[in-house]
Amino acid sequence: MSVSEQQLTGRLYGVGLGPGDPSLMTVRAVQVISQADVIAYHSARHGRSIARSIAAEHLRDDHIEEALVYPVTTESTDHPGGYRGALDDFYEEAATRLAVHLDAGRTVAVISEGDPLFYGSYQHMHKRLAHRYPTEVVPGVTSISAAAARLGRPLAEADEVLTILPGTLPEEELTARLSSTDTAVVMKLGRTFPAVRSAMERSGRLAEARYVERATMSGERTDALAAIDADSVPYFAVAVVPSRVAEQSYRAPATDRSTASAPTDEATNEATVPAATDKAATPAATAAATGEVVVVGTGPAGPLWLTPESRGALAAAEDLVGYTTYLDRVPVRPGQRRHGSDNKVESERAELALDLARRGRKVAVVSGGDPGVFAMATAVLEVASQDPYRSVPVRVLPGVTAANAAAARAGAPLGHDYAVISLSDRLKPWEVIAERLGAAASADLALALYNPGSRSRTWQVAKARELLLEHRAPDTPVILARDIGGPEESVRTVPLADLDPTQVDMRTLLIVGSSQTQAVRRDDGTRVVWTPRRYPEK
Repeated sequence: MSVSEQQLTGRLYGVGLGPGDPSLMTVRAVQVISQADVIAYHSARHGRSIARSIAAEHLRDDHIEEALVYPVTTESTDHPGGYRGALDDFYEEAATRLAVHLDAGRTVAVISEGDPLFYGSYQHMHKRLAHRYPTEVVPGVTSISAAAARLGRPLAEADEVLTILPGTLPEEELTARLSSTDTAVVMKLGRTFPAVRSAMERSGRLAEARYVERATMSGERTDALAAIDADSVPYFAVAVVPSRVAEQSYRAPATDRSTASAPTDEATNEATVPAATDKAATPAATAAATGEVVVVGTGPAGPLWLTPESRGALAAAEDLVGYTTYLDRVPVRPGQRRHGSDNKVESERAELALDLARRGRKVAVVSGGDPGVFAMATAVLEVASQDPYRSVPVRVLPGVTAANAAAARAGAPLGHDYAVISLSDRLKPWEVIAERLGAAASADLALALYNPGSRSRTWQVAKARELLLEHRAPDTPVILARDIGGPEESVRTVPLADLDPTQVDMRTLLIVGSSQTQAVRRDDGTRVVWTPRRYPEK
């Protein structure tokens, strides 16, 4: 571009006007509008533009106005490219119209509600023109900020995560994201409101959710989301799940620790547990209100293994009960009480959780892996089936179990039928374990062996190897998966005959292949283990 061409080229502005009240426009927005040659704004086919009405008092008689009228909004279209094709053609045509002014040396201000680059219509012009002309984007106050201000409720505090969602997402996706976040704002309501409300209810957030319509504008309305009639909801409305911290005490959460913590015995046991720390709730002290116990599986390691539903349940709980090691995986939240203990007191821990729930508390029992696999779900349900806990609501949320996590790291060794057996003889006699090992091995099942060894149990692995060699070839692949998902993760594959018990500790899980399991070294040097889904006919 020559010097003369540079002098003739105009400047593009994307101007955010704020949420609707003209007094919330920024000083810079007013300056740009006042000095621009061309004012462009989007509107539906009825021709009325909210953006223009916000900026109206700053428009001059000599302003050139470019009304960019959408060919469609939510209705169907006969455009050969469908709805998206119709809009893409419209944006190209609109950008071409604005480029004519810019090429003539005029300054063009494209005005939009809220912030130009936050769900703003301006961004489509920006993508098509900003690389061709000098451009400035003037930020504006978003509808989200306006909604929080009108509610007088913080959106996020401390380490809380704010999630912004379009209501146009599928209901299942909305439910998952609402479950897993601390605070949320759902935009683009209108016709999406029934699905948004349903997602709020399914994720357990409906009681917290607030509704804000036309924040700072004429006709503004706020209320509890649950009280809103779906037929009355316009597009310019948002659903807000505000900060939980604002509703809770700012004191540091009480933390109970077991003072007589016994050494951990179980290797990858997903459900040895915390000791009950204080009998805070007794039958005599039961309040009229009934709380709930949710048994939550955290997976084999940290937050990457949590499901959205589990993440939401942990955030919503008033009390967390669990083995201290598992509790440490859960972020500390203001107002939440933590009851930690060692891993050998499942029943006491379950009883503590149920007592707290009888007093009206929302309790999450934290379990490693999946709570139903050698874990806390059994202990909680066993106690909950007895008096005086039969009426306490109990839910179990699944998690990634250690066997599946280890198998995924190795490849697909559990791709066909398999059995899961714990080698710990703390809760059942070794004779039972040996009988089950023999039965599973003779059936040619792949095996996931939990709790294979620890400092106090050193002979079980050797005995298991001896039993398995009666049914399996010496070169049968055995995966030693240690600390999966943790900082000391390691995955090794050895022949069954070479399995060394001294290499197995309390953080190790063993996967023993069937007669069909393959261990293959790939071209990149990695070794994968997999069991075919087809089994040979006899």
